[in-house]
Amino acid sequence: MAFRFEDLQVWQKAIDLGEQINQLTKEFPKEEVYILTSQIKRSADSVVLNIAEGSTGQTKAVFKVFLSYALRSAIEVVSCLFIAKKRKYIEDAQFDVLYKEYETLVKMITALKNSF
Repeated sequence: MAFRFEDLQVWQKAIDLGEQINQLTKEFPKEEVYILTSQIKRSADSVVLNIAEGSTGQTKAVFKVFLSYALRSAIEVVSCLFIAKKRKYIEDAQFDVLYKEYETLVKMITALKNSF
């Protein structure tokens, strides 16, 4: 693999979850396209992008900063999921699965961050 981030399990999980979020938002009402749909997709993408950017051979301290950004974006995705559930855009079962997956991702990001 050409880039370090491609080997990171946390990045692989983040990109897979980002795609799940992308698919999920296709079911959101059109009125949310520039609001909740945009926000949750940007947050999910931000997790992936910050992990990748932080892993580019910079110092461990810099990587930790980018992992902090990724962590915050993951929490933002979870908050958006709560909003989507509250507005009845997603069912409880969909929420539960994604909530658990993001909980795992947050733990992975935190563990990687704390490993430095």
